[in-house]
Amino acid sequence: MLEKDLGHLLHQESFLNYCFGRDDNDVRYWNKWLAEHPEDAVQVEDLKRTVIMMAKASRNALRDKHFEELQQKMAGAPVIQLKRKRAFWQPALAAAAVLLIVSVAALIYYPGIEPVQKNPIAQKIDVKPGGNKAILILGNGKKITLTDSLNGQIAVQSKIKITKTAQGQIVYELPAGVATNDPVPEYNTIEAPTGGQWEVVLPDRSRVWLNARSSLTYPTFFAGNERRVQLKGEAYFEITHNAQIPFRVASGSQVVEVLGTHFNIMAYDDEQLMRTTLLEGSVKISDHGQSRIIVPGEQARVSDAGIKVTNEVDLEDVISWKNGYFKFNESLESIMRKVARWYNVEIIYASNIDPSMRFGGKISRYKNLSSALKIMELTGNIHFKVEGRRVTVMQ
Repeated sequence: MLEKDLGHLLHQESFLNYCFGRDDNDVRYWNKWLAEHPEDAVQVEDLKRTVIMMAKASRNALRDKHFEELQQKMAGAPVIQLKRKRAFWQPALAAAAVLLIVSVAALIYYPGIEPVQKNPIAQKIDVKPGGNKAILILGNGKKITLTDSLNGQIAVQSKIKITKTAQGQIVYELPAGVATNDPVPEYNTIEAPTGGQWEVVLPDRSRVWLNARSSLTYPTFFAGNERRVQLKGEAYFEITHNAQIPFRVASGSQVVEVLGTHFNIMAYDDEQLMRTTLLEGSVKISDHGQSRIIVPGEQARVSDAGIKVTNEVDLEDVISWKNGYFKFNESLESIMRKVARWYNVEIIYASNIDPSMRFGGKISRYKNLSSALKIMELTGNIHFKVEGRRVTVMQ
């Protein structure tokens, strides 16, 4: 990433050419640079919009007689440093300097010029990102919308307290000194809808993070010689160690058995493979009479053809959703499935688009849809048209 102060960046003719679309080579250069630095793309686009906005205002407000005065003021403008992984600029601190620099630069280089907008994807009403949304279904069939529930105790089953925390968790806890006398537990299901996510702390203190369009079914307490839950969709697990009572996750025909470990399971119906990725410990994957044991850094892929194990997996990519961002190096089709689940949108492909083309990048999950799509457009290979909750992918 370039380590230049804001004033220097705004004095670069190539950057101003990029802002105003005046030179194809400069536009390609900055598009390539932004594609290689996706974590800074939104801030740069904000700066570009500010340059254009101020240039328009300057054409009407500035006159030749002010030019020397502005140059003198600009010499004393504060320097704003650009650092990696931090916001490119802070308007409250740099507004005066930016106004002076952009106003003069616009008059010198680009009087009366406005950039041409191609395939705009911004809308008057943008699509918000997903967030903490889920429905808890109790053993008696009662449904509790967790998003609308107040923090604190929301139910009691088998003497187990079910509590919603301010951190977006559901916690199951047996009060100290209290024993459950129920011979069998009740089963609860938590559903994270499209555009939702949630964290569950199970009765054994194991933690589960549910991704969008996913559900987990589990007992109110673990009895017998196993701890078994049922998963649909995707979840990340941190399992409390108990060598005597293994933890098992059933997903379709697959069963993952662990003693105490950290792992991620992706088992969506619209994915061709069920993927179990191990970060710590060891797990055993069983499916249709086959079984394989994997070690940290490996991923088991289950399909109709059986179980295949690979170590060619980026662990950061796999759990990026849990950590609040999309990080990918995969096909466009796979990326857009993730976008659809999180933003609750429908994806349409134009006839000239190859969904199998590969892309890499990193985008925050908490940006509005238009901002996320703009970052993907920086590759120069694709564009998006957003109409309500329908996204068309095109060239």
